[in-house]
Amino acid sequence: MADGAASGAGAFTVDVDQNSYLPVDATRVDAIVTVTAADGAAGPAPASEVLEVIVVDCSTSMTGSKIRAARQATVAAIAELRDGVSFAVVAGNHVTRQVFPTHGTAVADAGSRAAATRLVERLQAEGGTGIGNWLTHVGGLAREHPGSIKHAILLTDGQNGESPEYFSNALNGALGAFTCDCRGVGTDWRVDELRTIATAMLGTVDIVADPADLAADFRSIMGEAMGKSVADLALRLWTPRGASVRFVKQVAPAVEDLTDRRTEAARQSGDYPLGSWGAESRDYHLAIEVPQGAVGDEMLAGRVSIVRPGSGDTPEQVLGQGLVKAIWTEDTALSTRISRGVAHYTGQAELAEAIQEGLAARKAGDEVTATARLGRAVALAAASGNEGTARLLGRVVEVVDAPSGTVRLRRVVADVDEMTLDTRSTRTVRVRGDG
Repeated sequence: MADGAASGAGAFTVDVDQNSYLPVDATRVDAIVTVTAADGAAGPAPASEVLEVIVVDCSTSMTGSKIRAARQATVAAIAELRDGVSFAVVAGNHVTRQVFPTHGTAVADAGSRAAATRLVERLQAEGGTGIGNWLTHVGGLAREHPGSIKHAILLTDGQNGESPEYFSNALNGALGAFTCDCRGVGTDWRVDELRTIATAMLGTVDIVADPADLAADFRSIMGEAMGKSVADLALRLWTPRGASVRFVKQVAPAVEDLTDRRTEAARQSGDYPLGSWGAESRDYHLAIEVPQGAVGDEMLAGRVSIVRPGSGDTPEQVLGQGLVKAIWTEDTALSTRISRGVAHYTGQAELAEAIQEGLAARKAGDEVTATARLGRAVALAAASGNEGTARLLGRVVEVVDAPSGTVRLRRVVADVDEMTLDTRSTRTVRVRGDG
């Protein structure tokens, strides 16, 4: 069903799934680009090139089981640190305090892990919540480690108490300094706040409803972080003169719109940040508007390169490359084919949007819109085989007929079920039949 192009010019392979044939009046080219770390690039980076920061909410609302679970989770994450990794533990309330070390960062070994653990076990809950202040502090630590893989875990249980302007400025100031995985414990925090941070910082967001599950979650996050091999990759997209980029979205493992994150790289080329990378594969949906062609015309609509920026004496590296094509034809048998990947991920992006719009309408008391949008989400989840999302939807609506999206809103929905659906709405499944 789809044309493909692949290149492994270095450490990554870039596979392009598209139908390159366009009808004579068409100008939009869609493609799914799969970027995969090659086997030789999958090993973890040298420990000396990794920075980890753990940020623990120590505000008053964390009193009781939550602060105890946060201490245990932080200790579990510290235990996962490889020898030689730089790290710090930060306690956050309305201000930011370094728990270990007192200033800067420490190098992980048996002694420093034990010292950090002893101090973490004394953490107490008091004060307010100032997440922007926490991000600014971590950004300062990250900038002391140029060229390293810089990652943070941020845990909170409540809502940010800073002014929107202060928080926005702090978040903008931290952009590009580190990646951040955000976790909300309990149900008193705001999904949109943590999603905003995670999206901006190229990380993940999730709910940990039961504090007892925090340690396992932190252990998993840190274990994955310890396997990262390359820092600060970018997807560079070249388009021909007269063309324009409609959007660039990550569509697997989760939907993240990167369109507005573009920075100009060279004439007719822009870079979209991908963050750090380990032994993994991710999918991206590109949509490009090109000048209209005549029958038989063939055009290179886009060149996708995976780029590692230069640092110091190290020049920029192109680690993989793929091509997006456009061919105009009068043969409708060719031009009406739809790439399976494009069709699938268009539906997955719509699924995330439908869930978020449906939940927002439900909160606003607009039951008609909520029923329609969540019903559409049920139909999309069923059609794409997204069983995890389908199960979460079933806790918020009663499904009468999944294929048609016929549902009834549940009268009573637990906060944890609504927040879990919202938090995980952007998670996608890959095209059926793919590994």
